[in-house]
Order: sequence, then C-alpha cells, then structure tokens
Amino acid sequence: MRTVTAAVVRDLAPTGVLRASINLGNPVLAHGTARSPGGVTVDIAREVGARLEVPVELVCFDAARASYEAMASGRADLCFLAIEPAREAEVAFTAPYVLIEGVFAVPGDSEITTVDEVDRAGVRIGVKRGSAYDLFLSRTLRQATVVRGDEGVDVFRAEGLEVAAGIGQPMTEYVSRHPDVRLVEGAFMQIRQAAGTTVTRRPESVAFLREVVEELKADGFVARALRRAGQAQTLVAPPA
Repeated sequence: MRTVTAAVVRDLAPTGVLRASINLGNPVLAHGTARSPGGVTVDIAREVGARLEVPVELVCFDAARASYEAMASGRADLCFLAIEPAREAEVAFTAPYVLIEGVFAVPGDSEITTVDEVDRAGVRIGVKRGSAYDLFLSRTLRQATVVRGDEGVDVFRAEGLEVAAGIGQPMTEYVSRHPDVRLVEGAFMQIRQAAGTTVTRRPESVAFLREVVEELKADGFVARALRRAGQAQTLVAPPA
C-alpha cells in the first residue's frame, strides 16, 4: 500500500471527517439502524477512515438511489453502490468487492420458467426504484416493462404484476415465507458492488481507494466482514 499523502486525506475528507454513505436497504451490504449500522460496507468505511487517520461519519439511507444522491450532491465523500453506467458520470468506482445476483420471482402458477422468458410483451416487473437492477432492466429490456416502487416485491403484490425483481438473498427468504411465489431459476444479472467517490476527486485519491479495496479482498478482510454479518464469504469478488 502506498503512503497516504496529506493531499489525499484532504481530498477524500475535506471536512476532516470521512462521510460514508451507507445503504441499509441492501441487507447483504448493511444492517441495523442509522444509529447503529453494521455490515461489510460499514467495516470497509471504517477501515478507509483508519488508513486516512480521520473520523468516520456513517450517513445512512434506506435505498441506493438516496445513497447515490448524497454522493452526487456532496453530502458524502465515500459511497457503496453497484457499478452501473448511469452512475459512472458522477461516481469513480473501485473494482467490485462483492458480487450479488439479481433474480426474478413469479406467482407459483406463472408460465414463466426461465430468465429468458421474462422479456416479452405484457410482462410487468416490479423493482425497487433506483436500484441497480432497476437501472439494468430499464437499460436492457426490449418488450417487458418496469414498474417501480419502494420495494419490488411490494409493488409486485400490490399491482398483481407478472414478475418481481430483486437481490438473490432477500428474494430467496421472501419466497420461503410466501409459498404462492417461486424463484425463476438462474440469475438475470450480476450486481457488482463497489466503493466509490465523486469523479471530481484527484486521480491519486481514486487510486488509493482502489488499492484499499484490492487489499481488503486479498487479505480476507471482506470475507471476515461478510461472515460477521451472517453473509456468505463466497460473495467476495475476485481480484481486479
């Protein structure tokens, strides 16, 4: 790891505090409350702050879109978001530290059995507004339509939609509690969760974050953080 210069510290923590935007809406990445959050993103944020030798302020939100907006508007210095083209205009991302699958759920009596059968006329897909899978599906669907809500499964239920989209782990739990719904086999996308800062930061500051993330993957830090949070260590992304 390169020596952290005073210029990088000032650049990443201009207020003297590293303000990290945390998305409590993704249970794989964070859990708890705004007063007492935990999870892999919280652990990484604190480690970055320790290396910069500055205090860390955890700014918590319940959705990725709010976390992104805090980053883009200058209310946060560090974010943890999925890499998506719509975000890269504002966010300089590291390589992913965790890979998560996006999956579909359908009513038990649905004729849809494969991921490829979802994108067809008349199919409506419930998504969490501003999520990585909202952005991905909005960008890639050709015939099916996206219906946005505070939670994908909630709008799926409320409006009687044909499909719900979401993150693999919580969607699996949801299906286990609702026997009238089943998962569609396979994933429709790989969600590449990464750390990031604004594209206006110095190149050496972005390089510092990228090196930290690679170190934390390589030395087992990310795997241990996932294990403490009750998440699978197999989610750790491979080296960049």
